[in-house]
Amino acid sequence: MSSTASISVQSQDKLRPVRIWLYCLAVLILIMVAVGGATRLTDSGLSITEWKPISGMIPPLSMADWQAELEAYRQIPEYQLINKGMSLEEFKFIFWWEWGHRFLGRVIGLAFAIPFVIFLAQKRLNWQLAPSLFILFILGGFQGFLGWWMVSSGLTERVDVSQYRLATHLSAACILFLAIIWVVRRLRHVDPIWVEKGWRPLVWVFGGLVFIQLIAGAFVAGMDAGLAYNTWPLMDGGLVPSNIYTSTPMWLDAFEDITTAQFNHRTFAYVIALFAAILVYRAWKNTQFAGVHAWMLVIAALVIIQILLGIFTLIYVVPLSLALAHQVTAFLLLGAIVAYLADMKREI
Repeated sequence: MSSTASISVQSQDKLRPVRIWLYCLAVLILIMVAVGGATRLTDSGLSITEWKPISGMIPPLSMADWQAELEAYRQIPEYQLINKGMSLEEFKFIFWWEWGHRFLGRVIGLAFAIPFVIFLAQKRLNWQLAPSLFILFILGGFQGFLGWWMVSSGLTERVDVSQYRLATHLSAACILFLAIIWVVRRLRHVDPIWVEKGWRPLVWVFGGLVFIQLIAGAFVAGMDAGLAYNTWPLMDGGLVPSNIYTSTPMWLDAFEDITTAQFNHRTFAYVIALFAAILVYRAWKNTQFAGVHAWMLVIAALVIIQILLGIFTLIYVVPLSLALAHQVTAFLLLGAIVAYLADMKREI
């Protein structure tokens, strides 16, 4: 073995624990997304009406603590207009979902900070990697702020959180997840990978479309639009419902009208399926899915699974298990696209 190869192997062995750490963080974020989705679907997100970054880690320990939490919840519109008369046991059910979501966020913060300090002490991290990890740290911390910003929108005049803030919160979580995938895939030394000219931009465009679809899905979830028009492929008796884009200005319907939001989400799914089919065909024709292009098979499978999950989630009126699987698979699909892009361009 040459001295250069020996140094490369030693470098990779040094970074192996860092890669495992980052993959674990990505898994934790997926779990966080699932718990957040369950919190939303069980209408639990407004059960804790204060943001206490430190003391909030400790749940109610006595009957007096529980009564205080319930009394605080009784002051907001959701209780007064929807859940009036809710018992303490019913309140505990929604409280634990929201508390678990927030607690998991704190766990992720510790899961980032503690290994980071250890790896610094072990000198496994270099200055080339430091900017990327700093950005990940900022994105993670910002998620906590966005979470409370979202919750606060439903504590005064609304009975739920703003769909705009929900979409922002989910999008930021996805960007954090994808940033981790990008960084960790770039920490493996491989020989340069050739791809045909223009291929990488096409995959970037495809990833952008899937990300827009994720945001569109967040608006569907934020307005509970999936609880309406539970048929497929027809919607309100036709492929194109008559009552879309009827407001002034029309573009606002994409974000505030249930019918339009669901129609957009369906239509974008068809566009993504067609784009994916074209990419898969070109990848097979030009590469036979050799090497890094095997990612296209993973991406194709995830697109099919995601579309099926979307259809069944709709026609079965958004059952918790299917809805969560649909949300998590969207993250996995985007993660596979970013991993593919990262593997096509290695610099570390």
